[in-house]
Amino acid sequence: MSRRARVTPAEAGLPDGGRRRTPGLRREEVAVLAGVGASWYQWLEQGRDITVSPQVLDSVARVLRLSGAERRHLYVLAGLNPPLRQDAEDPGLGLTDVCAGLQRLIDAWMPFPAHIMDPYWNTIAYNESAHLVLGHGRPGTSLNCLIAFFTDPVYRARAASWEANAPLVVAQFRAACSARPGDEGFETVVRETASLSAEFAGLWARGDVQDGGQLHKEMDHPLVGALLFETTQLRIPVRPDLNIVLHNPRPETDTAAKLEWLTSPEGRRGGMYSVAG
Repeated sequence: MSRRARVTPAEAGLPDGGRRRTPGLRREEVAVLAGVGASWYQWLEQGRDITVSPQVLDSVARVLRLSGAERRHLYVLAGLNPPLRQDAEDPGLGLTDVCAGLQRLIDAWMPFPAHIMDPYWNTIAYNESAHLVLGHGRPGTSLNCLIAFFTDPVYRARAASWEANAPLVVAQFRAACSARPGDEGFETVVRETASLSAEFAGLWARGDVQDGGQLHKEMDHPLVGALLFETTQLRIPVRPDLNIVLHNPRPETDTAAKLEWLTSPEGRRGGMYSVAG
Protein backbone atom coordinates (compact mmCIF):
# COMPACT_ATOMS: atom_id res chain seq x y z
CA MET A 1 0.00 0.00 0.00
CA SER A 2 2.82 2.40 0.80
CA ARG A 3 4.43 1.80 -2.60
CA ARG A 4 1.08 2.32 -4.34
CA ALA A 5 0.62 5.64 -2.55
CA ARG A 6 3.87 7.08 -3.84
CA VAL A 7 3.22 6.48 -7.57
CA THR A 8 1.31 9.32 -9.19
CA PRO A 9 -1.29 8.69 -11.89
CA ALA A 10 0.82 10.68 -14.32
CA GLU A 11 3.84 8.47 -13.65
CA ALA A 12 1.67 5.41 -14.27
CA GLY A 13 0.63 6.81 -17.65
CA LEU A 14 -3.08 7.08 -16.87
CA PRO A 15 -5.01 9.24 -19.35
CA ASP A 16 -6.23 11.65 -16.67
CA GLY A 17 -3.00 11.49 -14.72
CA GLY A 18 -2.15 15.13 -15.26
CA ARG A 19 -5.54 16.31 -13.95
CA ARG A 20 -5.90 14.02 -10.94
CA ARG A 21 -5.36 15.62 -7.57
CA THR A 22 -5.61 12.42 -5.58
CA PRO A 23 -2.12 11.23 -4.59
CA GLY A 24 -1.14 7.69 -5.44
CA LEU A 25 -2.89 4.99 -7.41
CA ARG A 26 -6.14 3.27 -6.61
CA ARG A 27 -6.13 -0.51 -6.17
CA GLU A 28 -8.30 -0.89 -9.25
CA GLU A 29 -5.82 1.10 -11.31
CA VAL A 30 -2.88 -1.04 -10.24
CA ALA A 31 -4.90 -4.16 -11.08
CA VAL A 32 -5.73 -2.92 -14.57
CA LEU A 33 -2.18 -1.77 -15.30
CA ALA A 34 -0.73 -5.07 -14.02
CA GLY A 35 -3.29 -7.15 -15.90
CA VAL A 36 -4.80 -8.86 -12.82
CA GLY A 37 -8.23 -8.93 -11.23
CA ALA A 38 -9.15 -6.15 -8.82
CA SER A 39 -10.27 -8.59 -6.12
CA TRP A 40 -7.12 -10.66 -6.52
CA TYR A 41 -4.93 -7.56 -6.14
CA GLN A 42 -6.86 -6.52 -3.03
CA TRP A 43 -6.25 -9.96 -1.55
CA LEU A 44 -2.55 -9.62 -2.40
CA GLU A 45 -2.32 -6.35 -0.48
CA GLN A 46 -4.18 -7.91 2.42
CA GLY A 47 -1.71 -10.77 2.56
CA ARG A 48 -4.28 -13.50 1.98
CA ASP A 49 -3.23 -17.05 1.14
CA ILE A 50 -3.54 -16.90 -2.64
CA THR A 51 -1.61 -18.42 -5.51
CA VAL A 52 0.79 -15.97 -7.10
CA SER A 53 3.27 -16.38 -9.95
CA PRO A 54 6.57 -14.60 -10.51
CA GLN A 55 5.21 -13.12 -13.74
CA VAL A 56 2.32 -11.45 -11.93
CA LEU A 57 4.59 -10.13 -9.19
CA ASP A 58 6.89 -8.68 -11.83
CA SER A 59 3.89 -6.92 -13.42
CA VAL A 60 2.88 -5.45 -10.07
CA ALA A 61 6.48 -4.43 -9.38
CA ARG A 62 6.65 -2.67 -12.73
CA VAL A 63 3.44 -0.71 -12.10
CA LEU A 64 4.54 0.28 -8.61
CA ARG A 65 7.99 1.23 -9.91
CA LEU A 66 9.73 -0.95 -7.35
CA SER A 67 13.49 -0.96 -7.08
CA GLY A 68 15.40 -4.22 -7.37
CA ALA A 69 15.56 -4.61 -3.58
CA GLU A 70 11.84 -3.86 -3.23
CA ARG A 71 10.97 -6.36 -5.97
CA ARG A 72 12.91 -9.10 -4.21
CA HIS A 73 11.23 -8.17 -0.93
CA LEU A 74 7.84 -8.51 -2.63
CA TYR A 75 8.77 -12.05 -3.68
CA VAL A 76 9.67 -12.89 -0.07
CA LEU A 77 6.38 -11.46 1.22
CA ALA A 78 4.54 -13.62 -1.33
CA GLY A 79 6.40 -16.74 -0.19
CA LEU A 80 8.52 -17.13 -3.35
CA ASN A 81 12.26 -17.37 -3.78
CA PRO A 82 13.48 -13.90 -4.71
CA PRO A 83 15.11 -13.46 -8.12
CA LEU A 84 18.84 -12.91 -8.44
CA ARG A 85 19.96 -9.32 -8.33
CA GLN A 86 20.56 -7.88 -11.78
CA ASP A 87 24.04 -6.42 -12.21
CA ALA A 88 22.89 -3.01 -13.41
CA GLU A 89 19.45 -2.71 -11.81
CA ASP A 90 20.48 0.29 -9.68
CA PRO A 91 22.25 2.81 -11.96
CA GLY A 92 23.64 4.72 -8.98
CA LEU A 93 25.65 1.68 -7.90
CA GLY A 94 27.48 0.89 -11.10
CA LEU A 95 30.61 -1.14 -11.50
CA THR A 96 32.92 1.89 -11.62
CA ASP A 97 31.55 3.49 -8.44
CA VAL A 98 31.56 0.29 -6.44
CA CYS A 99 35.00 -0.78 -7.59
CA ALA A 100 36.59 2.49 -6.55
CA GLY A 101 35.80 1.70 -2.92
CA LEU A 102 36.56 -1.98 -3.33
CA GLN A 103 39.98 -1.19 -4.79
CA ARG A 104 40.72 0.82 -1.66
CA LEU A 105 39.52 -2.13 0.41
CA ILE A 106 41.82 -4.69 -1.20
CA ASP A 107 44.70 -2.20 -1.17
CA ALA A 108 44.17 -1.95 2.58
CA TRP A 109 44.53 -5.75 2.75
CA MET A 110 48.20 -5.35 1.85
CA PRO A 111 50.66 -6.96 2.28
CA PHE A 112 48.36 -9.95 1.72
CA PRO A 113 47.07 -10.79 -1.80
CA ALA A 114 43.49 -9.90 -2.71
CA HIS A 115 41.55 -9.56 -5.95
CA ILE A 116 37.99 -9.07 -7.17
CA MET A 117 36.23 -11.34 -9.68
CA ASP A 118 33.10 -10.87 -11.78
CA PRO A 119 30.57 -13.74 -12.13
CA TYR A 120 32.70 -15.48 -14.77
CA TRP A 121 35.84 -15.27 -12.62
CA ASN A 122 37.38 -12.48 -14.68
CA THR A 123 39.72 -10.42 -12.51
CA ILE A 124 38.56 -6.82 -12.48
CA ALA A 125 40.81 -5.51 -9.69
CA TYR A 126 43.77 -6.70 -7.65
CA ASN A 127 46.29 -5.33 -5.17
CA GLU A 128 50.06 -5.26 -5.56
CA SER A 129 50.62 -8.38 -3.49
CA ALA A 130 48.31 -10.35 -5.80
CA HIS A 131 50.50 -9.20 -8.68
CA LEU A 132 53.79 -10.10 -6.96
CA VAL A 133 52.66 -13.45 -5.54
CA LEU A 134 49.93 -14.74 -7.89
CA GLY A 135 50.85 -13.00 -11.14
CA HIS A 136 47.65 -10.99 -11.63
CA GLY A 137 48.23 -8.47 -14.39
CA ARG A 138 51.35 -10.20 -15.67
CA PRO A 139 51.67 -9.71 -19.46
CA GLY A 140 50.45 -12.68 -21.46
CA THR A 141 48.31 -14.09 -18.64
CA SER A 142 44.55 -14.45 -19.02
CA LEU A 143 42.46 -12.18 -16.80
CA ASN A 144 40.09 -15.10 -16.26
CA CYS A 145 41.10 -16.97 -13.11
CA LEU A 146 39.86 -20.34 -14.34
CA ILE A 147 41.66 -20.09 -17.67
CA ALA A 148 44.84 -18.81 -16.01
CA PHE A 149 44.73 -21.62 -13.44
CA PHE A 150 44.84 -24.25 -16.20
CA THR A 151 46.96 -22.50 -18.83
CA ASP A 152 49.57 -20.33 -17.08
CA PRO A 153 52.75 -22.43 -16.85
CA VAL A 154 54.44 -20.01 -14.45
CA TYR A 155 51.55 -20.10 -11.99
CA ARG A 156 51.37 -23.88 -12.20
CA ALA A 157 55.09 -24.23 -11.57
CA ARG A 158 54.83 -22.06 -8.47
CA ALA A 159 51.54 -23.48 -7.11
CA ALA A 160 52.57 -26.44 -4.97
CA SER A 161 48.89 -27.10 -4.22
CA TRP A 162 47.83 -27.15 -7.90
CA GLU A 163 47.08 -30.88 -8.17
CA ALA A 164 45.02 -30.95 -4.97
CA ASN A 165 43.07 -27.80 -5.77
CA ALA A 166 42.29 -28.35 -9.46
CA PRO A 167 39.20 -30.56 -8.84
CA LEU A 168 37.95 -28.13 -6.19
CA VAL A 169 38.39 -25.12 -8.47
CA VAL A 170 36.40 -26.80 -11.25
CA ALA A 171 33.65 -27.88 -8.84
CA GLN A 172 33.36 -24.34 -7.47
CA PHE A 173 33.11 -22.89 -10.97
CA ARG A 174 30.30 -25.32 -11.77
CA ALA A 175 28.48 -24.14 -8.63
CA ALA A 176 28.85 -20.56 -9.86
CA CYS A 177 27.37 -21.63 -13.20
CA SER A 178 24.39 -23.28 -11.54
CA ALA A 179 23.53 -20.02 -9.76
CA ARG A 180 22.97 -18.37 -13.17
CA PRO A 181 21.41 -21.06 -15.40
CA GLY A 182 21.47 -20.39 -19.11
CA ASP A 183 24.09 -17.66 -18.82
CA GLU A 184 26.14 -17.84 -22.02
CA GLY A 185 29.08 -16.13 -20.34
CA PHE A 186 29.83 -19.27 -18.33
CA GLU A 187 29.44 -21.48 -21.38
CA THR A 188 32.00 -19.34 -23.22
CA VAL A 189 34.55 -19.68 -20.42
CA VAL A 190 34.00 -23.45 -20.21
CA ARG A 191 34.41 -23.92 -23.97
CA GLU A 192 37.57 -21.84 -24.10
CA THR A 193 39.15 -23.53 -21.08
CA ALA A 194 38.28 -27.00 -22.38
CA SER A 195 39.83 -26.17 -25.76
CA LEU A 196 43.06 -25.15 -24.04
CA SER A 197 43.31 -27.79 -21.31
CA ALA A 198 42.51 -31.49 -21.54
CA GLU A 199 42.90 -31.68 -17.76
CA PHE A 200 40.10 -29.17 -17.30
CA ALA A 201 37.89 -30.99 -19.82
CA GLY A 202 38.32 -34.23 -17.87
CA LEU A 203 37.53 -32.63 -14.53
CA TRP A 204 34.54 -30.77 -15.95
CA ALA A 205 33.11 -34.02 -17.32
CA ARG A 206 32.99 -35.42 -13.78
CA GLY A 207 30.16 -33.02 -12.94
CA ASP A 208 31.38 -32.25 -9.41
CA VAL A 209 29.81 -29.26 -7.63
CA GLN A 210 31.10 -27.46 -4.56
CA ASP A 211 30.16 -24.09 -3.13
CA GLY A 212 32.88 -21.46 -3.20
CA GLY A 213 34.37 -20.89 0.21
CA GLN A 214 37.84 -21.58 1.44
CA LEU A 215 40.80 -23.23 -0.20
CA HIS A 216 44.24 -23.94 1.20
CA LYS A 217 46.83 -22.70 -1.24
CA GLU A 218 50.62 -23.08 -1.22
CA MET A 219 52.84 -20.98 -3.49
CA ASP A 220 56.58 -21.44 -3.97
CA HIS A 221 57.83 -17.90 -4.56
CA PRO A 222 61.32 -17.57 -6.08
CA LEU A 223 62.44 -14.95 -3.55
CA VAL A 224 60.86 -16.00 -0.26
CA GLY A 225 60.03 -19.68 -0.73
CA ALA A 226 56.86 -21.33 0.55
CA LEU A 227 53.80 -19.13 1.12
CA LEU A 228 50.80 -20.84 2.72
CA PHE A 229 47.35 -19.26 2.46
CA GLU A 230 43.73 -19.72 3.31
CA THR A 231 41.77 -18.18 0.43
CA THR A 232 38.23 -17.00 1.07
CA GLN A 233 35.59 -15.76 -1.39
CA LEU A 234 33.29 -13.04 -0.04
CA ARG A 235 30.08 -11.98 -1.81
CA ILE A 236 29.37 -8.24 -1.93
CA PRO A 237 25.70 -7.53 -1.05
CA VAL A 238 25.46 -4.37 -3.13
CA ARG A 239 27.04 -6.18 -6.08
CA PRO A 240 26.44 -9.92 -5.56
CA ASP A 241 27.80 -10.55 -9.05
CA LEU A 242 31.23 -9.70 -7.63
CA ASN A 243 33.42 -11.68 -5.24
CA ILE A 244 36.37 -10.48 -3.20
CA VAL A 245 39.00 -13.19 -2.90
CA LEU A 246 41.22 -12.71 0.16
CA HIS A 247 44.43 -14.61 0.79
CA ASN A 248 45.14 -14.87 4.50
CA PRO A 249 48.42 -16.36 5.80
CA ARG A 250 47.97 -19.75 7.39
CA PRO A 251 48.44 -19.66 11.18
CA GLU A 252 51.72 -20.82 12.66
CA THR A 253 53.63 -20.13 9.43
CA ASP A 254 56.08 -17.38 8.50
CA THR A 255 53.99 -16.36 5.47
CA ALA A 256 52.97 -12.98 6.93
CA ALA A 257 56.57 -12.00 7.62
CA LYS A 258 57.64 -13.07 4.13
CA LEU A 259 54.88 -10.98 2.56
CA GLU A 260 55.89 -7.97 4.67
CA TRP A 261 59.40 -8.20 3.22
CA LEU A 262 58.26 -9.00 -0.31
CA THR A 263 56.13 -5.84 -0.45
CA SER A 264 58.74 -3.66 1.25
CA PRO A 265 60.94 -1.31 -0.84
CA GLU A 266 63.79 -3.83 -0.63
CA GLY A 267 61.54 -6.73 -1.66
CA ARG A 268 60.02 -4.73 -4.52
CA ARG A 269 63.46 -3.98 -5.92
CA GLY A 270 64.43 -7.63 -5.84
CA GLY A 271 61.10 -9.00 -6.91
CA MET A 272 59.87 -6.73 -9.66
CA TYR A 273 57.95 -9.01 -12.06
CA SER A 274 59.41 -11.96 -10.17
CA VAL A 275 56.39 -14.09 -11.04
CA ALA A 276 57.33 -13.82 -14.67
CA GLY A 277 60.74 -15.32 -14.05
